[in-house]
Amino acid sequence: MTTPCFERLTTSQSAPLYEVVKRHLSEAILMGQWSAGEVLPGETALAREFGVSVGTMRRALTELTQEGLVMRRRKTGTVVTGRAPHHNLKYFFQYFRLHDRHGQLLRSTTRWLDMQPGNATAREAELLGCAADDAVLRLHRLRLIDDRPAMHERMTFVTARVPGFPASLDELPDLLYRHLFERLDIRIAAVRERLQARLADDEDCRLLDLKTPHAVLAIDEVSFDQLSRPVLIAHHRAVTDDLIYINEIR
Repeated sequence: MTTPCFERLTTSQSAPLYEVVKRHLSEAILMGQWSAGEVLPGETALAREFGVSVGTMRRALTELTQEGLVMRRRKTGTVVTGRAPHHNLKYFFQYFRLHDRHGQLLRSTTRWLDMQPGNATAREAELLGCAADDAVLRLHRLRLIDDRPAMHERMTFVTARVPGFPASLDELPDLLYRHLFERLDIRIAAVRERLQARLADDEDCRLLDLKTPHAVLAIDEVSFDQLSRPVLIAHHRAVTDDLIYINEIR
């Protein structure tokens, strides 16, 4: 059994420590680092790996048990069930929603392309619930599967709502929503999406290695926090030749 490597956690993170531990463990399970039937290391070993108390680790594992990702077996330990949906409500916003044609969750990597400060347009202000010309931050990234471009995304935040957000392209995290949760205590609680089939434009062809004419899946998104306030707007453009989009909430 290969045990995933985890970053030791610190009390500087805004979210409760057991929730942060639970997120890291659930990510390892949902991304296939621990597969169905595998036995997790013991509580003491995991606590040592994360740099947290055994009590904190036990609470995280108890919640994962209640949510169905793992189960406890006498004499065996904590076992990955394989029964939990890839995207139940608690984890949905952390994970890439493109799967292979058999519905298997795919691991993606992130390549940040651009980061630009600016001022909100009238449309951005309407969607984000801010004033026209409020300071915003615009990000552009490419998502790859096995080094093959699969999706590029443009996102816009209201700068004042993400204090302490990374100031340079090199500092941007791979998992943006998890960063918002762990560092800024912003929990993405709801998303509104509009999906359309579009013809690839010049930028799509360049970034996604396509030839015209070619269709892409266009997704316009507004994400909301736990208080129903808009956090960001995003525009995704994805290839679907060998991929399918799955949006499952239970």
